[in-house]
Amino acid sequence: MLPSTRKKNETGTARATRMESVMRDLLAEADVKIGGDRPWDLQVHDKRFYRRVLSGGVLALGESYMDGWWDCEALDQFVERVMRAGLRDAVGRSFRARFYILLAYLTNRQNRSRAFEVGQRHYDIGNDLYEVMLDDRMTYSCGYWKEASNLDDAQEAKLDLICRKIGLRPGQHVLDIGCGWGSFIGYAAEHYGARATGITVSENQAAYARERYASLPVEVRLMDYRDLAGTYDHIVSVGMFEHVGAKNYRTFMEVARRCLADDGLVLLHTITGFRTGHTINPWTEKYIFPNSMLPSAKQIGEATEKLFVMEDVHNFGADYDPTLMAWHRNVAAAWDRLANRYDERFRRMWRFYLLTSAGSFRVRRTGLWQVVLSSQGVPGGYRSVR
Repeated sequence: MLPSTRKKNETGTARATRMESVMRDLLAEADVKIGGDRPWDLQVHDKRFYRRVLSGGVLALGESYMDGWWDCEALDQFVERVMRAGLRDAVGRSFRARFYILLAYLTNRQNRSRAFEVGQRHYDIGNDLYEVMLDDRMTYSCGYWKEASNLDDAQEAKLDLICRKIGLRPGQHVLDIGCGWGSFIGYAAEHYGARATGITVSENQAAYARERYASLPVEVRLMDYRDLAGTYDHIVSVGMFEHVGAKNYRTFMEVARRCLADDGLVLLHTITGFRTGHTINPWTEKYIFPNSMLPSAKQIGEATEKLFVMEDVHNFGADYDPTLMAWHRNVAAAWDRLANRYDERFRRMWRFYLLTSAGSFRVRRTGLWQVVLSSQGVPGGYRSVR
């Protein structure tokens, strides 16, 4: 070996060793060990992992997991420890991550031309996956575990909570902006005798809801919320506001106000961010929810100003942790039935999504709000429902 080649290899080896040492020291702050035997410790299979993650941040962490470069028995516990220790911002951002942030500021990534992208790339990947993952009604949002011991009961409790919060009565017409597979509109019609209209940007969701609830007074439309017209007694939006984007929050609220009866209520059920921003993390943006972001308390407040009275705010973000863990257990238990359609890289991607999300909710860096809004204020005041 030539002296220059030997020196270059030695330099490369030294750099790799240094990066591994830096990563070990960082993780030690979160009581995470590389090669340890605890559920939250990492097992690294490819030494390129250290440089990739230190230079690429969250995006590289997720992609290297998908590529099989490392494993962790309990990803949710790993993320919980890393976030509690404040290590999320301790590693660099890749060019791609910076590009997403810049793009969010310069463009409207949730405009009409992109409105259906998340439906095509996430919700339409296959009802078979969601049928095994979710509860019997296919409710793809946080359950309410106050008195529930299983996923089905937690989701039924959440749907009932929404109906009670808006004071839904027989014969009233309720609009669901982002109705998913129709769990709320079906529940409202079955249990409260309501008429219900739901809109979604997912063809799979629309087809499923129309077939399942064909015998009920419900209507499902494939459309963007900005095209809504008509007047409804009440409006709900459950797990859809995360796709609206900061540049469109005001527009969303103006549409809701335009379509709401004067004495009606709006219930907004949304994941919320710990701080104000314009993007979600770049791994989630790329692989799970394109063109999405989490609203902050400040952004929700500004969007509703002079349009609505904020009657009630209910934060039960801690309930998303058991919801996500239940979803993960369901997918893991049914994987043999899914493996012929989804490859190993997809399985690792989905596992990373569900378990890291659970860890984030566990440390309360993300929340889940139900906000009740009225256009003119409830006479005598609104009585909170829990």
